[in-house]
Amino acid sequence: MSENEKKWACEYCTYENYPSALKCTMCRGPRPFISEDIYSLHDNDDKTNSATGSCDNGQNINLLQCKNCTFQNHKNDQTCSQCGTSLVNASNLHEYIQPLNITQHSDLAQSLSQPRNKSPPASEINVENSRRMTLGKWTCLMCTYENWPRAAKCSMCGHPPQNSQRHPSSSHIISPSNQNIDVNNQEDLFITPSNIMEENNCETEKKLRLMRRKADWNWLNACIGVIEGNPVPVEHYLSSGGDPARTLTASEVAILNRSSAFDVGHTLVHLAIRFQRDDLLAVLLTQIEGSGSGLKKVPSYIAPDIAADIRRHFAATIRHGKGSFPCSFVTEFPTFALPAEVDELPSPVQEQLFSELLDKDAQHTLETDPAVINWSLELTVRLGSRLHALWNRSSGDCLLDSVMQATWGVFDRDNQLRRTLAESLNQGGEMFYPRWKEYEANHASFLQYSLEEEQWEEDWTSLLSLASQPGTSLEMLHVFALAHILRRPIIVYGVKYVKSFRGETLGYSRFEGVYLPLLCEHSFCIKTPIALGYTRGHFSALVPMEPYSRIEARLPKSNLAPDQLQSIFLPLMTRDRKVLPIHFLTESEMGREEAILRHWMDVCDTEGGILVAQQLLHKRPLLVAQMVEEWLNHYRTLAQATSAPFSRPIPVQDYSSDGDTDDE
Repeated sequence: MSENEKKWACEYCTYENYPSALKCTMCRGPRPFISEDIYSLHDNDDKTNSATGSCDNGQNINLLQCKNCTFQNHKNDQTCSQCGTSLVNASNLHEYIQPLNITQHSDLAQSLSQPRNKSPPASEINVENSRRMTLGKWTCLMCTYENWPRAAKCSMCGHPPQNSQRHPSSSHIISPSNQNIDVNNQEDLFITPSNIMEENNCETEKKLRLMRRKADWNWLNACIGVIEGNPVPVEHYLSSGGDPARTLTASEVAILNRSSAFDVGHTLVHLAIRFQRDDLLAVLLTQIEGSGSGLKKVPSYIAPDIAADIRRHFAATIRHGKGSFPCSFVTEFPTFALPAEVDELPSPVQEQLFSELLDKDAQHTLETDPAVINWSLELTVRLGSRLHALWNRSSGDCLLDSVMQATWGVFDRDNQLRRTLAESLNQGGEMFYPRWKEYEANHASFLQYSLEEEQWEEDWTSLLSLASQPGTSLEMLHVFALAHILRRPIIVYGVKYVKSFRGETLGYSRFEGVYLPLLCEHSFCIKTPIALGYTRGHFSALVPMEPYSRIEARLPKSNLAPDQLQSIFLPLMTRDRKVLPIHFLTESEMGREEAILRHWMDVCDTEGGILVAQQLLHKRPLLVAQMVEEWLNHYRTLAQATSAPFSRPIPVQDYSSDGDTDDE
C-alpha cells in the first residue's frame, strides 16, 4: 500500500494528513468518520459489486424490476430509468445504504492521489467565484480557501488573488451591489453584525476597536438615551449641531450591539416612536425643518429633580371626595407666573429665553386678527396683564399639561391629573351626567337635531373612556370636571373656528369660555381663575409676568386690600365686547351670566369698560420657587458671558442631571 493511501484527506481544505492525525494539520478540521463494510460478513460478492459499482446484466441479482412499467433497472438505481417511479421501499432500503470503501479506482482515492498543488479547473473556479462574490468573498486558486473582500492575499497560503477576482484597481473590491469600495477606508467595509460574528474573535475585536475609535459618540449616546428615556445625551447631541434626521449605519449598529433595539436606517424619531418616548419625540420634532421652531427649555427641564418632587407633592395634595358628590379635589391653589427678573436680562438672552419657553405659533394664532388675547392696551400696558403661551407637549395630554403648567409650572408627566380626572367622572357621574346632557341637548336643539337616550349613554361612555386613556384628546366635559378638581374657575381663550394647514375652515370651535365649579359649594372654592389658550386642537397655558411693584388701584370699583394688589386682570369679554360664554349652565341659570361670573370670581370693570376677572398672584410654593430660580440661573450665566470684557456669542449648554425629566 502506497504512502498516499495511508493518509486521509481533510473535508474542508483537502489537505492530506497522516493516519495518526486526529485533526487536519492545515485547518484543524476534524477527521472524517469512515464506516466499516457491514456486508463483508454476509456476502463478499455483494460487497465487491457494491463497492465497485459494476453491473452484470446477466444476473437478476443486479437488476430491479419496476412495478409500474416492468423495466429492468440496476439495483442501485433509486428511480426507474424508464418512467421515473421510485424504486425504494421498505423491503429493499438496505440495498441503497452503501458502505464507504475507498479503492484505488474510486473517485475519492483518485482525488487523494492527486498532487496538492494541482488547482481545480479554471472554469469551475470562475463559477464558484461568481457565487462567492455575491457574498463578498473570493476563492483562492491555490488552496480554494474563501477569503474576505479586504484580504490582499489568501489568509491560508498567502497566494495573491488573480485579476479576475478583483477590481482592476488594486485598492478596490467588487461589492455585492457592484459598487466600488475603498479598502483603505474602514467606514466603507462590509461591516455588519452578521459577518462580524462569522469571523474569529481576534478579527472581530480589532474591527470593533477601530470602529469605536472613529465613532461619533455624541450621536450614539443620543440613540441610547432615547431608548433609555434619558434626555441629557439627546440634548447634548442637538445642542452641538447634530442632525435629528441622521440614520444609523451598519457599523454603528454593530457598535451598539443591540439588535433588538437598533436597526440600520433608524433615526432618533424612529427610536422615540418605537419606545414610546413622547417627551423626547416632541423635542426631536421641533428640531426637524418645518415642524416647529427651536429647542425648548421649560423650567421643569432645567431642574428635572425638583420637577419630579413637585409632581409628587401635587399627588399628595389630592383628596378623594365623599358624600353626595364624590369628586376628587386638591388642597393647594398655586398660580404660576413668569418671574419679574426676566426683564433684567439682556435683550439677546431674553429673546433666547422666550424662544425656548413660549409656543410662538400658538401665541401668534391667539394674537392675530381676530385677536383673543392681549387685544387691549389698557390691560397689557397700563395694568401689566399680558399673557404668554407656554410651550408644552403636542400629544393628547396637552390639556392636562397646560393645567399643571398654569398652577405648578410642570407637566402631567406621571398622568396623575388624568387618573384623578377619570376617577372623578366615574365616581361623580350621577352629578356630571344630568348637567352635561341638558347642556348638550340645548345645543343640539339649537342646531335642530336630537338624540335618543341610548345615543346619550354611548357618548357619555366614550367621554369616560377618553379620560382614562393617556395620550387621547379631551373634550369640554373634561375641562368642566377639572374646574371641580382644582376648585377654581378655568377661562379658555380660543379660536372661533378650527382651520386646516391650508387655512380652510374645518368647523366651529366651542372651547372658548368660562368653566365654573358649579357642582361644588361656593365656599369650598377659590375665586382666582387660571387661563388656557386653545388653537387648532391644542391647549396652552397662558401665564402673566409678575409685576415689579404693587400696582396702584386704577379700578374705581376695586375693593382689594393693599397686600392683594399684585394682581393680573383677565378679560371676560371678547374684542367686540361680548361676554364670554359660561359652559354647562342649566336652562334656569341662563340669562344671569354676568351675575354668575361675579358670584364665582372677583369681577370688576376697567376705566375702558372691560369686564375683567382678577387673578391674584401669591407667593410661590418652595419647590416651585427653587425650580424657577435654577431656571433663571441658567440664563443669568448666559448673560454674564455676553457682558464680559470680551463678549462672545451665547453658548448652547447641555445639562447633566439624573432622575426623571420633563424635557420636551
